[in-house]
Amino acid sequence: MNDLAGKHFVLGLTGGIACYKAAELCRALIKEGATVQVVMTEAAERFITPVTMQALSGRPVYGSHDASGFDGREANGMPHINLSREADAILIAPCSADFMAKLLHGRADELLSLLCLARPIARVPLLLAPAMNREMWAHPATQRNMAQLAADSTTILGVGSGFQACGETGDGRMLEPPQLLQDVVAFFQPKLLAGKRVLITAGPTFEAMDPIRGITNHSSGKMGFAIARAAQEAGAVVTLVAGPVHLETPRGVERIDVKSARQMLEATLRHAPLSDVFVATAAVADWRPAAESEQKIKKDGTGQAPTVAFTENPDILLTVAQSERAQSGALFCVGFAAETNDLAAHAKAKRERKGIPLLVGNIGQLTFGLDDNQLLLVDKDGARELPRASKLVLARQLIAEIAQRTGATA
Repeated sequence: MNDLAGKHFVLGLTGGIACYKAAELCRALIKEGATVQVVMTEAAERFITPVTMQALSGRPVYGSHDASGFDGREANGMPHINLSREADAILIAPCSADFMAKLLHGRADELLSLLCLARPIARVPLLLAPAMNREMWAHPATQRNMAQLAADSTTILGVGSGFQACGETGDGRMLEPPQLLQDVVAFFQPKLLAGKRVLITAGPTFEAMDPIRGITNHSSGKMGFAIARAAQEAGAVVTLVAGPVHLETPRGVERIDVKSARQMLEATLRHAPLSDVFVATAAVADWRPAAESEQKIKKDGTGQAPTVAFTENPDILLTVAQSERAQSGALFCVGFAAETNDLAAHAKAKRERKGIPLLVGNIGQLTFGLDDNQLLLVDKDGARELPRASKLVLARQLIAEIAQRTGATA
């Protein structure tokens, strides 16, 4: 899967130590299927050489020697026109405070700022990945400049926080290349759920027997996290309630970590009243030990296993589906069913039992822990299969289905 296949980027580098990250970003864009034309300011060339960026991009780099904007390599001598017209987007990473101020005022004293000014605004988006000292980032002038740039149809990708090259710690670091790549990919995804609030549960639950042992399952949470990413890419405000998994939170998603089914229920009920869509992908334990021992349950030497009594866990999906908002249609509920056999029959019965408009079924042992999946969409009209693909591809297909069924794409 190449999310940026066929896309062409102008990757602009301005002065800053974060230029070293631009090398990895360039590779990441190309690996995702894009072509990249690098344009560097004179200040950027003090941090990383054009030779490095040429080797990574596979194209001659336009740099400080092209400062006038006129170049013999171009048939018409106008790279600022040609480069901006060829691009699907211009991405400035790193973008210094000085360059942001230059863009704000429409200055065009070297090639990179010149082609930004010459770009067709309606067709070629401008994306900025700021990189600067924490005090420069927080300065009112920088914040004013960003606000005006955003008003001028520029997309600010935000900054990271942490240790800076100057020795200080705070906001202003350029985002890491994988984060920027995810933001760029998301930028080009259709905004099918723009303005909607989506609540998702993901992963297993852990039901404790004692302080050490407990009952859980093989769910990795990957499908739920992929759906959270796809919903965020589609423009939704996403809250992800996650059981105990070791996965990176998708960009722009609010994550709430829980362990047990009861904790997951509490977090879900807290956010459901504010949501438009609820997607229950979590593999919630049906049962939990009726009592949790305060101490580790030890062998007593008799060879007899301890007797553990179980009690049923709350049904999170059913509870939400029976809420007033869900019953009125204000909250669209999507359930998941992980089965081991007879998927279609079990999924159909579960959908009817829960009283929800859409149930997504899969075979547990063929998906838990894997990066791909195969889904069965079950509604009142029957069942339809989504063929095996990566979980992110399937997540995007599911989000498109939800958008269509809720009228969000109308």
